[in-house]
Amino acid sequence: MLKIRMQRTGRKNDPSFRVVVGEHTMGPKSGRFLEKLGFYDPHTKQQTLNKERIEYWISKGAQVSESMHNMLINAKILSGKKINVLPKKSPPKKEDKEEAAVASAAPVAAAEKAEESEAGQSGGDTGATDAGGADGASA
Repeated sequence: MLKIRMQRTGRKNDPSFRVVVGEHTMGPKSGRFLEKLGFYDPHTKQQTLNKERIEYWISKGAQVSESMHNMLINAKILSGKKINVLPKKSPPKKEDKEEAAVASAAPVAAAEKAEESEAGQSGGDTGATDAGGADGASA
């Protein structure tokens, strides 16, 4: 399957891109492509695209990468809706929410039990003091 995509060129921290068509199995870093269709400089936002050749390759069945799809829509070579190329955030799962609710309830329940046991111990301590005082008074 042929793919129209960008191939990074330029120096470190100074990217520029070639727009190329090539086999999808050949990665863009391999340098192997069938035809150079244009270039794009992200710093100056300058781009040159060969509209006729891009349309030719698309008519032959070449697929367009998501970023190139958006660029071709901006250049009015393709019509349609842009694609969101940023990664999607995954919504929290219902199981995770239930586990979080149980986990947050567990410390609250543990704190309540600790308060009850402290109240029981303090009541027992006062009773022991009273009992000790009563023993001391009778002796």
